[in-house]
Formats: sequence, structure tokens, C-alpha cells
Amino acid sequence: MATDSDRSIAGVAKTISEILSKKKYAIDYYQRDYKWERKQLEELVSDLTSKFLQLYQPGHHRRDVARYPGYFLGSIIVSQKGEQPFVVDGQQRLTSITLLLTYLHRLQEGRDAGVSIDDLIYSESYGEKSFNLDVPDRNDCMRALFDKGEYDPPVDAAESVATLVARFGELDALFPDELKGDTLPYFIDWLKDRVQLVQITAYNDDDAYAIFETMNDRGLKLTPADMLKGYLLANIREGDHRTQAATVWRKRLQSLDEYYDEASTDFLKTWLRSQYSTKIRERRKGSVPEDWDKIGTEFHRWLRSAHQRVGLASENDFYRFVITDLDFYSRQFEKIIQASLGPVPSDSPLRFIHYNDMQGFTLQDQVLLAPLRTDDCPEVINKKLEIVGRYIDILLAWRIWNSRSTAYSTMSYAMFNSMRDVRGLGVRELAQTLRDSLLNVEETFDGTEVPSIHQQNRRQLHVLLARLTDYVTTASGSASNLYELIGRQSVRYEVEHIWANKPERHLEEFAHPSDFVRHRNRIGGLLLVPKQFNASYRDDPFEVKREHYLKQNLLAQSLHPLSYQNSPGFLGFMKATGLPFRAYDEFTSSSIDERGELYRSLAKIVWNPEDLLAVAER
Repeated sequence: MATDSDRSIAGVAKTISEILSKKKYAIDYYQRDYKWERKQLEELVSDLTSKFLQLYQPGHHRRDVARYPGYFLGSIIVSQKGEQPFVVDGQQRLTSITLLLTYLHRLQEGRDAGVSIDDLIYSESYGEKSFNLDVPDRNDCMRALFDKGEYDPPVDAAESVATLVARFGELDALFPDELKGDTLPYFIDWLKDRVQLVQITAYNDDDAYAIFETMNDRGLKLTPADMLKGYLLANIREGDHRTQAATVWRKRLQSLDEYYDEASTDFLKTWLRSQYSTKIRERRKGSVPEDWDKIGTEFHRWLRSAHQRVGLASENDFYRFVITDLDFYSRQFEKIIQASLGPVPSDSPLRFIHYNDMQGFTLQDQVLLAPLRTDDCPEVINKKLEIVGRYIDILLAWRIWNSRSTAYSTMSYAMFNSMRDVRGLGVRELAQTLRDSLLNVEETFDGTEVPSIHQQNRRQLHVLLARLTDYVTTASGSASNLYELIGRQSVRYEVEHIWANKPERHLEEFAHPSDFVRHRNRIGGLLLVPKQFNASYRDDPFEVKREHYLKQNLLAQSLHPLSYQNSPGFLGFMKATGLPFRAYDEFTSSSIDERGELYRSLAKIVWNPEDLLAVAER
């Protein structure tokens, strides 16, 4: 009888269902950290949903999905240690797929045509769930996400748990709205039965890790960036020019990679897209990748085929492309990275880049680079970055206010069009173009509805409330505390419902608890307060809470009459803006509506398209 050590290494293409259904995988201790950022999850969801939408056609039956082409998602390496397999490589991808499946489980809850996927996530024995990716540190978190769709990690939770919660919370924004309706079962069928991974199984650890090291040996593997560098330098004659170009390439890309892994690759994609792409693939069956898409997947090959359109004809063109263009745009990309990461001074022209990053928006870089020209002076560069940053900031605020998705899959076309429209524009023309574009947007702050908070938009509304709160603070003459409000400092702030979750206190206005909950969740009934405050007073009636609000930010203080007696800066702000702030003795449903209109008026000041023109005229 053959032992595990006698068996050969096996590589087999398997569907997601075949890999996860009623299986249980362990993960070695040193590999347990889940590290994916929003960007990686966004790319995974976008790849999967875009591919599916190319295949799906209205009128298809569920059984037609079985004939859709398979989609290859990469490989995983497993060491078969006795009965339980250990994941040696691929746990980031498997964990992300499990999070997506958990989200889909929640999304189809209560639907008649639900697809059975629970056994891809967990198995049950004697009434107890155990997850198919068996990591004890994650169990409480994964159970809560599966059962309730949310989890508040304890203070001493592993960093991976906080990352899991953050990524899960982003999935609703990343998942296309067009797949959340009747098409959802088709997508789930395709995901579990047509998406494939190659599972490489070794029967001892030595073989498993040898395979892992061979597949990830960066010293031998040429990246697309390496191949692009080779192509460009090969077209520059050996000598001083080639040496100078090689030095600029090395120093600039190394500088970017100090911020995060693959930053230099992101730069090359963003730079080439921002300056040269003219078409993007349509999201329909049979559509082909255009230059925007090709740059995203194989920019080294794309530039070879498009070198004449880019203007690379002579040796001097190649030299200039590296010495001037790459050097200039990489420095601007580095400035964008720094602004995205923050902190950014409250009067910096780059602050809007950071605000957009706070909302988890990852498509702004290409639009920011598009209008820049290599002969722009620093003042012009900053004005252009501020104008584009403000434009995207306003667009995101409007979409969040109107409960519209800001996900990659939803916004990629709009951002591509904006990028193409502003390429190379001067400051005034840029401001006019983007301001006019905003004036053509139908859904602004002028609709009849106001936003309501729910689990999927909680983070976005938190940031929006922080911006409104900070505006009232700074316009009243006090220092900005935006970073504290959004949780980037030691004090943790939360969204506070002015009404306690006690429908029995509001029976005169609401006959049914569900009506009470809907009204309670409207933005006019929300504030930002420290978590400790929320824990202490969340169940108190408004009359009690109001006294404690006097010790909080001005937006909370404004509910109390004393705030209109002891705050000359706030009174001056009210007079200058004419905003209808007032105190409340009781807080009713009409009070929530009234505060919602106040927030709407505040938002129109904070996110004003005319500010783009003002920047250009400074």
C-alpha cells in the first residue's frame, strides 16, 4: 500500500464547488494573516462579475449557465497532511472567495430562488458550524458575518479579523447592482460551477514548499515592468543615455515601491492609461478588450504594439519617454500616493485626494494624472490636482447621498470618460469642463429623499457626516478634527442615532416598529460621537442625551439651546450662511426631517460645483 510520501505531485483543475464543498482546510500558523486590501478584493470582484456579464444574456435559462466557458482564477498549493489538507499558497484568494460567498449567502437570504452555497462556507456536525477554512482566530467573526452580516471586533482581536470585517463591509459597494436582482442565481451558479482553480497537491511539506518557492521565485520571474524596461532601454543606444535612463527608471520605481507592494506597477498602468488610452471594453457579450483594458493586464505588450501612437519613433523619443515623461508622472503619482495615505493639512490643495481615498475610491489616480503636462509648474499641478479631486469628491458625495454605488464596476466607465475628456487641459478649461460635467448630473442633493444608514453604507455615511461636522467646526473658527471624527486617532467615533432603539417610545407617530426603524435611520437623526459616549447613553431618551451633547462637536451641540448663547463663532457662522440651525425641546419624526434638510443645505455648501471655477481663478 502506497504511503503519502510515495505519491506523485498532482495538479488538477477544479471548480470552486469541487474545492470547497464539504471540505475542510487548515492554514499553517505563519500563513494565517489575511492581508488583502480593498484594491485586491475590488479587482477580484470586478474580474468575476465582468466576465460573467460578457457571457450572460437576458432570456438565458439557469441550465444555460452550464455551457458558459470556464474561467481560470489561478492556482492554490495544498499539502495533504494525513486526512486534513493544509493550504500552502492561495489562502488570500480562498479567504476572499469565502467572504464573497458569505456575502452572496446574505444577499439571497429570503429569496425563493436561492442557490445552495452554505456547504461551500461551512459544515455542520451535531448542531455546530465549523468553517471550511479552519482558522480558529476567525471563527467568531465568520460566524457573525454569516449569521448577521456584521461584526464588531474586540479590542484584542487579531489584525486579520479587522481586515476580514473591513473587506466584507466593502463587498456590497463592489458588487454590481445589476447582479443583485433576478440575475443573482445565474451568477452564483457560474461562480461555483464554472470558475476554476488549479489545485496542486503535494503529499509532504517539503514538496509543497518547494513548489511554492519555485512558483514565487522573484529572482527568476520577469515582471511586466521588467519587460517594459527592457524594451525601452533596448531602443536607446548603449552609452550615457541608456545609463541615465536606467538610473531614472530604477530610482523612481524603487521610490514608489517603498509605499506598498506593486506601487510601481500601479503607476505604469495609471500613467499609460491616463495619457494614451482612448477606448474601454463595453460590458456586453462578445465585446473585446480595448486599450484601457490591455494596459491593465499587459501594458508591456500594449506599448510595443502602440509605440508609434505614443510617439516612440526615434532613439531620442525613447530616451525622452523615460528621462522626462516617466520621471515627471512618477513624481506626481508619488504625490498622489502620499495624499491618499494622509494625513493632509486641512488647507492643502491635495486634501480632496485624501477625502476620496477615505471613501474607498480607487479610480481617481488616472483622472488626476490625465490633465498634467510635463511643462506644468508646481502651482499649476496643484491647481489641477485640486480641481480634479474636488470634482470626484462632489460626484461621490452625490452618489452616496442618493444611495448609488461608487464601486469599481459601476464607476469605471464614468472615470474613463472623465479621464479622456480632461487629458492635457489647462487650468481654466479643466475647471470649466468638469464643472459643466457636474451640472449635467441628474442626481445631486436636490432630490426629494435623504439617505438612510444601513450596514452596507455605514462607513460612507460616517465619512460624509464627518465632513459635514468638520465643516461646521472649522467655519465657526475652531481647528479641524476630521481625523479624529473618522477614527484615525486614538478616540474612536461612531454614528449615533439621536433616537434610542425604543419603538415603544414613539407609538403616537409609528404604529409599526419597521416604520420607526426606517425613520430613525434617516440622516437627520444621526450624529458622530465617541464610541464610549454611544455605549453610555445610547438607550437614553433625547431629553437626557441633549445635555450630554453639549460636550460634543458643534453639530451635536446645536440640538441644545445653550449652544446659541456661548458660541460667538458658531453664531457668526449661522449669520454668514443663513443656515436654519435651531435647538429642540423634543425630537420627533418631523425634527428628523427638519435636520435632514439642514444637512442637505450644509452638503450643498461643502460640495459645490462652482468651487472648481473658484480654484482656477485664484
